[in-house]
Amino acid sequence: MNLSIIIPTYNEEDNIKKTVSFLRQHKGNSPIEIIVSDGGSTDQTMQQAETAGAQAVLSPGKGRAAQMNYAASLAKGDILYFVHADCFPPPTYVSDLQNAIGEGYDIGRYQTKFDSNELILKLNAWFTRFDLFVCMGGDQTLFIKRSLFEKCKGFKDDMKIMEEYEFCERARKIGRYKILKGRVLISARKYETNSWWRVQLANSKVVRMYKRGASQQDMVQAYKQMLNYRKSSF
Repeated sequence: MNLSIIIPTYNEEDNIKKTVSFLRQHKGNSPIEIIVSDGGSTDQTMQQAETAGAQAVLSPGKGRAAQMNYAASLAKGDILYFVHADCFPPPTYVSDLQNAIGEGYDIGRYQTKFDSNELILKLNAWFTRFDLFVCMGGDQTLFIKRSLFEKCKGFKDDMKIMEEYEFCERARKIGRYKILKGRVLISARKYETNSWWRVQLANSKVVRMYKRGASQQDMVQAYKQMLNYRKSSF
C-alpha cells in the first residue's frame, strides 16, 4: 500500500508542523508522502509544512474541496488519506488503513476524540461510532482508494462547505465504507469560542439547508453569522 496523505490548509502555521511531524513519526517503515495543499495563506503555513518534511503546494483554487482535488492530482499513492491540519489520527493509522483495505473496504473514517475534558464533548465523540449522517465530518479524516476517488471524479471544486458529506454520499454508492475503531484527536477550538449549543444549532441549520439544496454562499454565510469562527476556515 502506497499512502498519500493530503492536508488542505489556510493560515495554519500554528498547527501544520506538529501534524506533519506526527504523521511522519508514526509512519513506521511504510512508504508515504505528505502533500500540504494551501489555499493562499498569508502566514508561514507552507514554510512550516516543508520544514516538517511535507511537500507544500499552492492550490490554484481556494477551498478544501479544490485544494484536496489538486493535491490528489499530484499524489502518487494508490490510497489517498485526507487529514485536517489540526487533527491527529491514532499512531497506528498506517496499519489501520492497511487492515481496512485488506478486509475489502474502499473508503472510511475514524471516530472522534476532542482535546477537551468537557463531558458534553465526550458525549458528542461517543456518538461518532455510529453510521449516521450527523456523526460524520471531515475532521475525522477520510481514506479512500485512488481508483474509487477517480471513479467518483473527486470532490466538487466549487463546494466551500459540506464537501465531505456530498462526496461520501456518492462514493458510498459504489464502494464499501468502514468506520474504524480508533479515534482522531480533534481540536475543540470551535467549541471554546462558541457554546456547545450554538455549534449544534449552526451545524443543524447548515445540514437542513444542504438537504434543501441551498447555495454554497448561503450556507457559508449562515455559518459565519451564527458562530464566532476562525478566519482561516473559509
